[in-house]
Amino acid sequence: MTRHQTRRRTATTWLALTATLLALLGLAAPASQAATPLTVAQAVATQDRASHTVRGYVVGQPTATSTVVRSAFPNDYAMAVADSASETSTVKMLYVQIPSAFRAQWGLRSNPNLLGTRVDVTGLLAAYFAHPGMTGTTAFAVVGDGTGGGTGGGTGGGTGGGGTGDYDSTYWAPAIGRTGAALKTALHDIIDDQTTLTYDQVWTALKDTDEDPNNTNDVVEIYSGRSIAKSDNGGGVDQWNREHVWAKSHGDFGTATGPGTDVHHLRPEDVTVNSARGNLDFDDGGSPVAQCSGCRSDSDSFEPRDAVKGDVARMIFYMAVRYEGDDGWADLEMNDAVGNGSAPHIGRLSVLLRWNAQDPVDSFELRRNDRIYTTWQHNRNPFIDHPEWASAIWG
Repeated sequence: MTRHQTRRRTATTWLALTATLLALLGLAAPASQAATPLTVAQAVATQDRASHTVRGYVVGQPTATSTVVRSAFPNDYAMAVADSASETSTVKMLYVQIPSAFRAQWGLRSNPNLLGTRVDVTGLLAAYFAHPGMTGTTAFAVVGDGTGGGTGGGTGGGTGGGGTGDYDSTYWAPAIGRTGAALKTALHDIIDDQTTLTYDQVWTALKDTDEDPNNTNDVVEIYSGRSIAKSDNGGGVDQWNREHVWAKSHGDFGTATGPGTDVHHLRPEDVTVNSARGNLDFDDGGSPVAQCSGCRSDSDSFEPRDAVKGDVARMIFYMAVRYEGDDGWADLEMNDAVGNGSAPHIGRLSVLLRWNAQDPVDSFELRRNDRIYTTWQHNRNPFIDHPEWASAIWG
């Protein structure tokens, strides 16, 4: 080893020891020590009990060495971060301890919409839950919205800053930092640039976008959750067909190319369940729906199972932003009513906003959004990349 290398190693070791001491004392490191954050992969490999900043996406809450949950968070004590927002392998995650001072703003039970948010976390790289982790965490900050505030962004509070996705500096750049009507307009101007499909092409698209991750020969039905053979599509009993989540009579767009063929809101569903939903608005309550465990309906509304309530809300939000009446189609808007019939409205907005918060984005939605963008329509659903934008516009 050369003298230069020896001096560099000594300096690096001293800085790490200094950072550790400062972290233990609750002090920030000097500005001269600022460095590019580690990736999660680097942090997992390091585990040197020194203080580091790590950048990654919130992917769930660790509850055991090899278990990370993405919903029904039991408490606010920990989060798991990864280099990809859709990561499901726990060996590629860093388990981050959330000290009591940060739990109200950064705990997932209190802030479920943090799921998918890109964050910087600072603390000691040391095992947590007998897994590569970070303990004694001293700082949290949302990355990408330019504020660097670290004050709980991404909690659905309506800030609209975003900064949680890989597309923020490119695809979503014109929308970053906006709120309210300005955000809605910016998103519309981005997503209305799309490739349109015919209604026949939708069959093929859905066999890709809604493929069962556990059986590539099947698709997953949106409301029932049933896995069914891709080839078993049509209009017969127990087959699957194309469900318009924004009912096509709510705006009278039928199945002509446009909103009637937009796969961001078209999903596979059992023929019988599709018929039961009909053109009902969305709301809580009603009687159980046959062949759809967890679904309920009454004379003017339909309630999907809990696992897809957020999915439904985010599809409706997309449609209300994509179709603004400037391309020959009706201006689709949400309201807080049910029984909208053939009006270009759908409800209830207050319930949909609550569903968006209660059912965070999952890996199935993330993959679906990516497939539609890369292969089929070449536009994205903004509320899958940034679920907090719903509150920023309508909340």
